[in-house]
Amino acid sequence: MTDSMFHRGPDAEGFFIDRELGLGHRRLSIIDLSASANQPFQDVTGRYTIIFNGEIYNYVELKPFLSDYPFRTHSDTEVILAGYIKWGDRCLSRLRGMFTLIIWDKQERELFIARDRLGVKPLYYFLDENRIVFASEVRAISKVGNIPKKIDKTAVAEYFRYQSIGFPFSPIERIRQLEAGTWLKIKKGYIQKQKYWDPTDKNFDFEFTNKKDVEDKIRELMLQSVKRRLVSDVPVGAFLSGGIDSSAVVALMVEAGDRTPNTFNISFDESEFDESKYAEIIAKKFNTNHTQIRLRSHAMLDELNHALDAMDTPSGDGINTYVVSKAIQDKGIRVALSGVGGDELFAGYPIFLNYIHLMQKRWIWDAPKLFRNLAGAFLGKGERKDRMRQLLMMPSPNIENSYPVFRQILSPVSLIKLTNLNGIDEDTFSNQLKQKKAALAKLPFYSQVTAAEYLGYTQQTLLKDIDQMSMAQSLEIREPFFDQDLVEFVMSVPDHYKAPIYPKSLLVESIKPLLPAEIVHRKKQGFVFPWNQWIRTDLRTFCDQNISRMAQRDFVHGDKLKFTWKSFLSGDKNIRWVEVWSFVVLNYWMEKNGIE
Repeated sequence: MTDSMFHRGPDAEGFFIDRELGLGHRRLSIIDLSASANQPFQDVTGRYTIIFNGEIYNYVELKPFLSDYPFRTHSDTEVILAGYIKWGDRCLSRLRGMFTLIIWDKQERELFIARDRLGVKPLYYFLDENRIVFASEVRAISKVGNIPKKIDKTAVAEYFRYQSIGFPFSPIERIRQLEAGTWLKIKKGYIQKQKYWDPTDKNFDFEFTNKKDVEDKIRELMLQSVKRRLVSDVPVGAFLSGGIDSSAVVALMVEAGDRTPNTFNISFDESEFDESKYAEIIAKKFNTNHTQIRLRSHAMLDELNHALDAMDTPSGDGINTYVVSKAIQDKGIRVALSGVGGDELFAGYPIFLNYIHLMQKRWIWDAPKLFRNLAGAFLGKGERKDRMRQLLMMPSPNIENSYPVFRQILSPVSLIKLTNLNGIDEDTFSNQLKQKKAALAKLPFYSQVTAAEYLGYTQQTLLKDIDQMSMAQSLEIREPFFDQDLVEFVMSVPDHYKAPIYPKSLLVESIKPLLPAEIVHRKKQGFVFPWNQWIRTDLRTFCDQNISRMAQRDFVHGDKLKFTWKSFLSGDKNIRWVEVWSFVVLNYWMEKNGIE
């Protein structure tokens, strides 16, 4: 199991066996590089043993509250263990960071498992009547004997809908994800489970009457978040695209004390994808040690198979992160800060305004369903038109109904046409949102979208891809915008402050005058590769082979899939590249991992 995850921790390996329990760990050394901090790690009495994946950013702040514990290292691992010994599961409320942690109490024969609030670090498990097997990757669990490697069709339906597989499923039957912000206790065959943090349950104690006070608080929390994420015993770098979010992180790194941060930008020959000139503006303004990495299409395509091989679970996205992570790791950097998460928190995606516009037109849903159905019939064909029809047929435009439609890749119509998976256990993510309907309704409109993002795309696609693709290169990525204190505050901010006068204006105004106007008011590009072109040219043979083999699987309508592929190649604008690419990736992943 640990051999299969060597990439996640190439620096050390450790094991602990205690009768019915076995623990294995791979270490990527970031804090306290000494061998004394290797894991599994035991307290001085030998009663407690911990293995831990991630970083606790405030471990130095917590140490004074644990003065009665005899520390032997300078690691954050030992602080977690000391906190658990003193406070039990309540220690989680004090931890600020990204983590999956496992603690064994030898005396009580009790296992404690916990995952961080926003799901930055993964945890999967297999459970039957005799055992529980857990790991940071699905592949590690599948190495254990007598665990069938059979595709989970409910999970595959979710994958086609949203380009990734969300809680509680994994792509393999009976292997499950532990939900973010949740802990488990296992003792004498009984499992106790509790959710200790939920993005829909936020109410920050603050007087939101003065905009300047709100902006000052955001700046304070942003600076605190960045400062926390600079804690490291190895050099820390930063992604610098030249957009608002990454530029804000770099600016605050300097303010936090890193006078010449190492910054990295990926540039392209294709001008429509290249953002390097904006990154250079920030690099010069803040005197960073800047590296521009020229990425040509042939180099990207040469890495494609390696990137696909790195996928622990299939994803329609994420290859971008693999390529960037490799380029940065090749420069000797082991930790990098990223601006990811700024769009979710400060209403940077189009989905935020789309939802506001929808709510402004909610009178449409007062009309009888028959009239809305007739209106939908005249919309025409294509995924976008299918989504509009779905929106019209919803009982209301509320977030629990509209968000899954906004974020879907394949509509129910396309899923029925291309597979026999529609209706299997229904739409699990949509049902989860509906269960949180009352809590979501209490949030401001913009925060409703943020909460849905955290439960959906952000956790299940974005963060999962960042983790699996960066750790494939033994690179740790830290995301200041996913700091708990910052998230809880910004989600409590009323809509009239958060409404974007210009893109992410609340964030920009809060850290003024750090960002120059040419960064703030530039056209948003986003970090994307020219997949639409590549799939039709350089990748055509590769895609054609995988589409042909996928068409033979029992859950796919092969003739319809082949027709869709041919229509895409002929230039049908109603078919997006991601719709065919998702089938290519899934087939490749199944074959690579020997999944039935």
